[in-house]
Amino acid sequence: MRPFAEPDEPMSLLFDGGVLHHGTNAALAELALQPGAHGWNDLRDTLVPRFPGFSDLPGAGAHGRVTIHASDNRTPDRLEVSWRGPLCWVTLAKGRPQNDKAKNQSDTKELINLRRASASLPNPVWQEDSSGKVFWYNPAYAALFQLAHGGPVDPEIRLFSEGDQDAPKRVSLRTEAEEQPDWYELSVICVDGVTVFHATCINAVVSAENAQRNFVQTLAKTFAHLSIGLAIFDRNGQLALFNPALVDLTGLPAHFLSARPTMLSFFDRLRENRRMPEPKNYLNWRQEIADVIAAATDGRYQETWSLETGQTYSVKGRPHPDGATAFLIEDISAEVTLTRNFRAELELGQSLLDTLDDGLAVFSASGILTFSNAAYNTLWQQKPDVAFADVTILDCISVWQAGSEKNPLWHKVEDYIGAFGEREEWNMPIILNDGGLVTCQLVPISSGATLLRFRVQSKMQKHALDLAENSAD
Repeated sequence: MRPFAEPDEPMSLLFDGGVLHHGTNAALAELALQPGAHGWNDLRDTLVPRFPGFSDLPGAGAHGRVTIHASDNRTPDRLEVSWRGPLCWVTLAKGRPQNDKAKNQSDTKELINLRRASASLPNPVWQEDSSGKVFWYNPAYAALFQLAHGGPVDPEIRLFSEGDQDAPKRVSLRTEAEEQPDWYELSVICVDGVTVFHATCINAVVSAENAQRNFVQTLAKTFAHLSIGLAIFDRNGQLALFNPALVDLTGLPAHFLSARPTMLSFFDRLRENRRMPEPKNYLNWRQEIADVIAAATDGRYQETWSLETGQTYSVKGRPHPDGATAFLIEDISAEVTLTRNFRAELELGQSLLDTLDDGLAVFSASGILTFSNAAYNTLWQQKPDVAFADVTILDCISVWQAGSEKNPLWHKVEDYIGAFGEREEWNMPIILNDGGLVTCQLVPISSGATLLRFRVQSKMQKHALDLAENSAD
């Protein structure tokens, strides 16, 4: 005969090392267990149909406490498990306290709200017991399981591979209806011995990442044909993109650039490879590089590097969206050499023209003085090279009028320089304030420009000219 159970006697069991050591009459009678004859697995087999979260083993660890609620509305509806070392207490509560009706109503309302919330969640949520079996899930999980496996939820089959409790894990799932897999971010939380899983669909994020990756690859293929070296650093200061020209210009190995070095490491290697000007002060080197990076971030960095090899690089730093910074390195050695040769030729031509006794001045079609030699500057005491603004024909005529006697032909000079079409060269005499005679010859040259040649007549030439005029009279 089973022991008589007192109405208010709790239903409690005590296990020691997984073996039933003691139990109240109510518990032993209700569960048909005997101390010493039954163990933890016997209790689990009896309770797990109504309490799916019941553990396979007694509580692990020094001590702890777990409360498990029944999956139906029958009593007892609450299972409390507590342990300390090898001892484990199991208590079944027969219904909720009758003296707390308001709390019961509140709990019922909260349960309804929670069920409504879980049912309306668009993302799959499920719970697993210690053995890895699914004992609770929301409708989104059931729908996804149906798509993936073509049937109802099987507690023995995992929908996803197990995630990491320390950080969310990205997993893929291929369904029968879709050719491409769906991507989810799987979060895992362990609460009261139960593992709770949350799966969030991140197809849009993965698609955006793939699009960005394809865009970067397209840029890389485009930049691969550029002769200008390109280095793009992300917001964290790490190299995110470079092209083959950068390898050729800097001499930096591709494996070093592929390792995504920082800006500081990048410039350090440039200095070691002697592909940038040697710093004057090594103590201030890093500060100088920091200044370069700051200037590039603001779009203010632009320098010309003259290397020991004789090469000349043009280096520009430009800011990009999202905090990125781009450096462009261009070999302008040929351009610099051409410019130097052209400048040398100009200086040589200037020197040759400065040896002439005649003053020469060239005006463009728009009436701007573009060239003059030393004889012209001396004759008219004019210094166009130091002028802040363009010197026009009107400016020069004012100077000529101030240095010579009145001449009604000056306006014809202005008209001649600004005229279009065919022009014939002509001469005009100029008498200086000191009585000297100057012949001004106007000659049209290419691109609509005009050459003015001022030839100072000697006293004999002036005397011969005067005699000719007197004879004519």
